Amino acid sequence: MLVVAMGLAGCTTAQDTPAPRLPGAAEAVEAEFTSVVSDVLPSVVEISQPGGVGSGVVFDNQGHIVTNAHVVGKATAFEVRLANSSRVRQATLVYSYPIEDVAVIRVQDPTGLVPARFGKTADLRVGQIVMAMGSPLGLESSVTQGIVSALGRTVAEPPDPENGIPGTVLRQTIQTSAPINPGNSGGALVNLSREVVGMPTLAAVNQGIGGAAPGLGFAIPGDIVQNLAQQIVDHGRVVHSGRASLGIRAVTVTDQQRQPVGAGVAAPDPNGPAARAGVQVGDLIIQVDDTPVRTAQDLQSAVATHQPGDVIRLTITRPPTAEPHTLTITLGELPVS
Repeated sequence: MLVVAMGLAGCTTAQDTPAPRLPGAAEAVEAEFTSVVSDVLPSVVEISQPGGVGSGVVFDNQGHIVTNAHVVGKATAFEVRLANSSRVRQATLVYSYPIEDVAVIRVQDPTGLVPARFGKTADLRVGQIVMAMGSPLGLESSVTQGIVSALGRTVAEPPDPENGIPGTVLRQTIQTSAPINPGNSGGALVNLSREVVGMPTLAAVNQGIGGAAPGLGFAIPGDIVQNLAQQIVDHGRVVHSGRASLGIRAVTVTDQQRQPVGAGVAAPDPNGPAARAGVQVGDLIIQVDDTPVRTAQDLQSAVATHQPGDVIRLTITRPPTAEPHTLTITLGELPVS
């Protein structure tokens, strides 16, 4: 909803009244905010394709732009606009990696591109001020502000069949109170050091009333984005996922009341970590370490909190006895196609 202020004849409007001078400390904070926006916004672009509008971050001066996989969808050609510019540049898809919801496109004309500077997630602290920059609802060069609310969240991202995006689990996400609206996806979450520390990707949904839950947004960590984008630039695709893997395909198993009771092993990789530890087809996984598993997504989320090489305890039941027993498994790395 747009709200327009209208001045009446003979009345003083806000435009006629000089802005009050801020106290010294507040003035310094305001100046810092405007300076950060001025410095970083040229690195944030608007990406348009037939399926909608999203945002992206300039990755290098060769024309590469990193964004979300769900922003590019099924498209292979895009229109890109730099911040505060009406000029449209043509771009094509380099590679999309839906498992991490990251993609790279490349503009044909890289003239004037300003590459972003990426920060390290390990340096982030809860309470730090951050800004989300992007094109929410097609309003390019928009900025919202908030704080880092939490770190290391594992968040399930629902599937988007219309754009060919499968559901996935985002790992180590940054929770922020900076509002993230449709179109912000693929943009920049920025700290006051002018570093891109994350990629705004989704907002939490209020299950009770529907719609986005205010102040609950999630961003993919900047170092994950930078690592995957660099692989795509160097190799044309992702060559190392960096994600932990059991080496199985699992399905949710329900009881007679249709309540989920665990993740059933449907297809273990014969050479994968789970199979080597003794997991078999038909086993029911009910716990990872101390975390109960009721669904296949629960299992995916539990594994996503780990790194390749981590050792976990997997509690399973196996017909016909259904007696639970625990296996020790060293996680592998999720292969990339």
